[in-house]
Order: sequence, then C-alpha cells, then structure tokens
Amino acid sequence: MPPRRPRRVLTTSLPARAIVAALTAVAVLLAGTGAAQAAPTPAELEAQIDQMWNQLEPTIEQYNQVHTQLKDNQAKAAALQQQLQPLEAQVDAAMGKISDIAVRQYKTGRVTAMQVVLGGDDPTDMLDQLVVINAIARNERAQIQSVAAARDKLAGDKQTLDALIAQQATQDADLAAKKTQIEGKLAELQKLRQQAYGSSGATGTLKPVACPVEYLGGPGGTAAKKACELIGKPYIWGAAGPKGYDCSGLTMAAWAAAGVTLRHYTKWQWEDAKPVAKADLRPGDLVFFYSDLHHMGMYVGGGWMVHAPTTGDYVRMAKLDGRPITGYRRPG
Repeated sequence: MPPRRPRRVLTTSLPARAIVAALTAVAVLLAGTGAAQAAPTPAELEAQIDQMWNQLEPTIEQYNQVHTQLKDNQAKAAALQQQLQPLEAQVDAAMGKISDIAVRQYKTGRVTAMQVVLGGDDPTDMLDQLVVINAIARNERAQIQSVAAARDKLAGDKQTLDALIAQQATQDADLAAKKTQIEGKLAELQKLRQQAYGSSGATGTLKPVACPVEYLGGPGGTAAKKACELIGKPYIWGAAGPKGYDCSGLTMAAWAAAGVTLRHYTKWQWEDAKPVAKADLRPGDLVFFYSDLHHMGMYVGGGWMVHAPTTGDYVRMAKLDGRPITGYRRPG
C-alpha cells in the first residue's frame, strides 16, 4: 500500500513542534520493534520507514530553502558593501573639497560663510546650508548631492537586507541545532532497514531496466541521462553531490548537466518549471509527490523515474505509481 499522506505541512517558521512530533513518532516505531514481539516482515518495515520518513523529509526540504536563501542574501549584502565603499569615498572626497573652500572663505574674511559651514550637524545639513556660499559651483553641489543620495539608498537597502539575514540566520541555526537529533533518528531508521535487507541497506535492484528507458535528446534527455548516471549514490539530506543527494539536490544536479539552473528546494523547482500533462511526459520532466510537494523525482520514460528516496537508501529507479502524485513540471 502507498505510504500515508503526512497530515502537516511545515511553514517557513520551522516550528519546533513539527520536529518533536516527527521524532516522537520515530521513537514509538522503534519501541515497537523490541525482541518481545514477532519480527516484522521486510514489507512491514518498509511501510513503517516510509511513514516516518514522510514526517521528516518536509523538514529537510525546509532546511534546503532557508539555507539557500541565507547564502544568497549574504552574497547580496557583500555585493552591496562593495558598491558602498567607492560611493563613500566619493562623498568624503567631495566634502574635503568643501572644507578647502571653507578655509579659503575664512582667509578672505568671509566669516559668515565659514560660520554656516561650522554650524552643520551632519554632512547632509552642511550641504543644505552651503548653498549660500557662492564659491561652490552649482554643478559641484549637484554632484555631491547625487553621490550622497546614491550612497544613502544603498545603505538603506543593505540595512533591510541585513535584518532579513539576521532572521534567516536564526532559522538556519535553529534547524542546525536539531540536525544531530534528526540524523540520530535517521540512523535508527537505517538499522531497521538493515534488519530487513542486510547491511547494505539497499532495497531491491537500483536499476531494474535500461536508464533512461527512452532517450529523446535535448536538455531533458541530457538531464535524464545524468540522473541515471547518479544511480547508486547514497541519499544524503541537504546534499546536491557529488558524494550524495537528497531528492531536490538530485534533480538540481541532473538539470545542471543540461545547462539549466534549478534551486535546491522542491517547491522552488515546482514554481520555476512549467506544468506538463501526464500524457505529455518526456525524460527529464520533474514529478512531484504529496500535497506539500516534499518529495520529487525525474521521469526517465516508460513509467519510470529516478529519485533519491530516503536516508539509508540510494539514488535508484522506481515506478511512478506507489506515491500520491501532485503534478508534473518541465524546466527550461
């Protein structure tokens, strides 16, 4: 039977209760596999593991979103800082010229103008008051004001971005603090998998048929071929290669081989790709599962996909059926 749909969708606030609920459910599962009870069959273990995994995977995809946004905004803030530095230098140089003019005004006895200069509380006030000094040319004043305005706008943009970075950094740190606990529970799931399938943790054949099943060329064909080449790589949550992949990291890496950039988060890939009907599926198309889109794979033809399933498992082929499909998307 297909795994039960998760009842809860994680939000961008990363609520602790979602993690606690998932980990508690895992603990209940583990407690129910003691020696006093009959050993579960491999099929029963797989069903239990899938159920628990569907509660943990949304948190992993949420981490992908927040961590990617944090890195992108940190890069934007660094770029803004680089733009600010020359503007600040221009304003400082312009103010130095104004100071020189003020000194000349003082030496020529025009004390009233000098008093205007000395009376400014800050550079902006000083610029407003210095309009009475005839020695400053009109175009020079306009240039100073233009540079100062550009500087102030960039400084305001950076201040807003810094506040967003601080918020995202808190979310990122909150999830990172839970990482050890989550990975510990995933290790327990892997132990259950080993009980059913041996020390490798693998379930069945990774590539039961030729992959891709259909090859049509073009970017989608290239992406599908790359996904097939990654079969056998281990599932690593939050990873996009080269040692391992999670579900959205796999599709991101596969499409990168075709020169198409996808972001490392299932919902972003859903948003950035175009809808396609099931009847029109081609190798390379993305297949999304569950109402909260927390899992995805890549179609490779013949009703098959390549995906990174769960912790302890490996990138593998699987039939599209068996999970509730939300829709299909085509990048590019």
